Amino acid sequence: MSRAFWESPRHAEFRTRVRAILRNAVLPHADRWEAQGHVDPEAWKTLAAQGLLSHGHHGEAFLESAILLEELGRTGYAGVRAGVGVHAYMATSYLDLFGTPAQREAYLEPARRGERLAALAITEADAGSDLSRLRTRARPREGGGLLVDGEKLYVANGSQASFFVTLVRTRDQKAAPRALTGVSLLLIDADSPGVRRTGQRMLGWRSADVCEVVFDNVAVPEDRVLGRRDHALMHIVQGLDFERLAAGLLAVGGVAHCLELLEEHIRHRRVKDTPLYGHQAVRHAFAELTADHDLVSQYGRHAAWLHSRGELDSRTATVLKLKATELAVRAAHVCLQFHGAQGCLDESTAARLYRDASAGTIAAGASELLRDLI
Repeated sequence: MSRAFWESPRHAEFRTRVRAILRNAVLPHADRWEAQGHVDPEAWKTLAAQGLLSHGHHGEAFLESAILLEELGRTGYAGVRAGVGVHAYMATSYLDLFGTPAQREAYLEPARRGERLAALAITEADAGSDLSRLRTRARPREGGGLLVDGEKLYVANGSQASFFVTLVRTRDQKAAPRALTGVSLLLIDADSPGVRRTGQRMLGWRSADVCEVVFDNVAVPEDRVLGRRDHALMHIVQGLDFERLAAGLLAVGGVAHCLELLEEHIRHRRVKDTPLYGHQAVRHAFAELTADHDLVSQYGRHAAWLHSRGELDSRTATVLKLKATELAVRAAHVCLQFHGAQGCLDESTAARLYRDASAGTIAAGASELLRDLI
């Protein structure tokens, strides 16, 4: 990949170090994590010990985070990158942005040490892109605090999480008919009585530990409200911009991995004594993907730079997420096609990349919604 305009020798050294850490801490275990459906608990502490769970969400420090997100994508395991991305950036970003000092001490700091795993519980059966249909509710509890009832779907890190950053309705919908008026973010401990978790077998992202999470009369103390009660709209919008930035950077790295695999294959796979690369149609397909990746990766790095300066806007984050994840689908399809029947084997790398790429165009906002936003 070409370098970002802001990438200094220090950043290049950091990229090399991160790639080596992931090569040693992730790649030897990733196939087993795919099979068992989640990352080993010890791995979180290993990543934390190497400083990979505590890089900044804002300012100049985020440029290192942007490199880390790309390199996570470049491992080629979208389930792993989704789990780490949700924990280290997406779920914990709400704590970083809106948490009280006590909340940060109790949840954010242990998360950065790999001691508590974070998950983000927002989506429901009827409330994905349309959060106005949110049904998970919190009502006042006798003696103080709240009681939460509802069901969340597609929660990454679900079975292993220590806590959930959860979107719930905290005011009557009739009194607050607009989409997220009367809705709050809550920190819910995973070991609370009434929390039930069931794995959901997904097409891809198999090591992301995707679960259905049910809250049945779950008691939540009042001090677990994250940010402004009944005013989650502004938090969600800001959080989604950051989430889409992270998702876009992860996808940029994923495309880089896919293109490396594809190039290796078309240079060495021979048909009638001629490498696939010897055919113009193959070369042109590869050239098109490479050119598009150059454009999208530089756009992603520009978006990261804007965020580091506090200037990231919703449009830029949305465009990046849309174009990067859709390029990942296209690249994975070409990779599978040129691998032929071998690529269709369930255990092949090409098949895994193909399965994984599809989920990227849905998580953090489906492509159709993003086009509407743009």
